[in-house]
Amino acid sequence: MPRFAANLSMLFREYPLLERPAAARDAGFAAVEILFPYDEPGHLIRDALECAGLPLILINTPPPNWTGGDRGFAAIPGGEDRFRHDFRRALRYAQVLGATHIHVMAGVAQGPEARDTFVRNLIWASETAPEQPLTIEPINPHDIPGYFLNDFDLAAEILDTVGAPNLALQFDAYHAHRITGDVLAAWSQHGHRAAHVQVAGYPERHEPIGGEIDYSAFFAALDAKGYAGYVSGEYTPADRTEDGIGWITA
Repeated sequence: MPRFAANLSMLFREYPLLERPAAARDAGFAAVEILFPYDEPGHLIRDALECAGLPLILINTPPPNWTGGDRGFAAIPGGEDRFRHDFRRALRYAQVLGATHIHVMAGVAQGPEARDTFVRNLIWASETAPEQPLTIEPINPHDIPGYFLNDFDLAAEILDTVGAPNLALQFDAYHAHRITGDVLAAWSQHGHRAAHVQVAGYPERHEPIGGEIDYSAFFAALDAKGYAGYVSGEYTPADRTEDGIGWITA
């Protein structure tokens, strides 16, 4: 059975951010991720994590202003300076917080120039922070229309082109189902590249239980492939977070 983490940007929103690590610990989670920690001073988040005794396994880069803002800059031609500025900021936060992974967001773009920009920026980022694990994540076009990295085969091709030892796949089962219609087949083909896994129910993106994705079979597939990372609940709770966390012990 995998080790489970809580996405504190989406779960436990009944509490202020600095109280969510303790709430996640009390609910039985073994780790947390925070998509965009930039609205709080890093040292305060670090203190809250240390008090809760939970590691932070992932943050996103770039934008701090996610609501209504851009979905990253790494694949945006002409946005290289903005990407590098935001990546350095994310790196500073990751170092203060001890974040295991930084998810490098591609942004909304299309075409060969976007692909080449993404590759160049990933090479730069992986060489700038060679000790910092980085991830890229295919995101389905229903949730973010026009997002550049919207296909697992494309992600695999980019990972092979960049060839950086600190760059890996972020496998979100919800996005995989929307993109491919077959989570288990997508995992069978691409799971060996994954350093981080996220889950949510389909189609409502609530708790990862019921719905169209057989998570018992998916978790068994993770075990069979020897996946050793965390599985993070990245979903919108149907009600209060604590009322729907039975899936981590099911």
